[in-house]
Amino acid sequence: MSQNNIPGMESSAISVLKRAVELDQSSRFQESLVCYQEGIQLLIGVLKAVKDDSKKGHYREKIKGYMDRAEQIKEHISKSKEEGKYHEQIKIGDSDTGFSYEVLFKPYITESLKEVWVEDPYIRHIHQLYNFLRFCEMLLKASCKVEKIHLLTSQDDGDGSAQQVSALSEIKESLQSRNVDLDIQYSSTIHDREIRFDNGWIIKIGRGLDYFKKPKGRFSVGYCDYDLRECHETTVDVFHSKHTKTT
Repeated sequence: MSQNNIPGMESSAISVLKRAVELDQSSRFQESLVCYQEGIQLLIGVLKAVKDDSKKGHYREKIKGYMDRAEQIKEHISKSKEEGKYHEQIKIGDSDTGFSYEVLFKPYITESLKEVWVEDPYIRHIHQLYNFLRFCEMLLKASCKVEKIHLLTSQDDGDGSAQQVSALSEIKESLQSRNVDLDIQYSSTIHDREIRFDNGWIIKIGRGLDYFKKPKGRFSVGYCDYDLRECHETTVDVFHSKHTKTT
């Protein structure tokens, strides 16, 4: 790394680690662990590039402190899983931003993830269908090799029925071209909203995938980038499969 790049790398590390500490203090441990690990790698890059011995010592001390905390969080998460007590809650406030699907789900996606279950009664209207498509796109871009996605939703019994069936059929065909199988099932009694990963993580969102507000206009900030889209107030509960019975 060029010496000129060190300030930028250090600034990035500080930003990520600051976020890690904030998440840690909010008991959002899995998310904070991801940030700690990313920030530590950035600091290691800086350590390798600096020439001054005193600065090297400073970075080594910082890295050790963050690594120790990351290890404590790993042990806490592992122990909670084994005891079947893991539960993490994320509160999204009205008009909050920064909660795209990538932000919300990335901490729970691992390389071993191959199968996903989505239970959401409201994948019917056009914006909800696009939400589901965005969720699928997020999985395709993530560091996993998802092979199958199960969708359980309710069937639109009004004028939008044909649109729902057509859109989901198109999504299914498009996913098949990426070697991902989409299994679509309908239920007239479905009420709960949850997303399950075959690595054990379960994410329950009060509003399902439909927690984004309608953008103020087609050319307003947040129309394309969901990290900038305002959200409805909702609560996200994260469990591990040993804590909740799954089918």
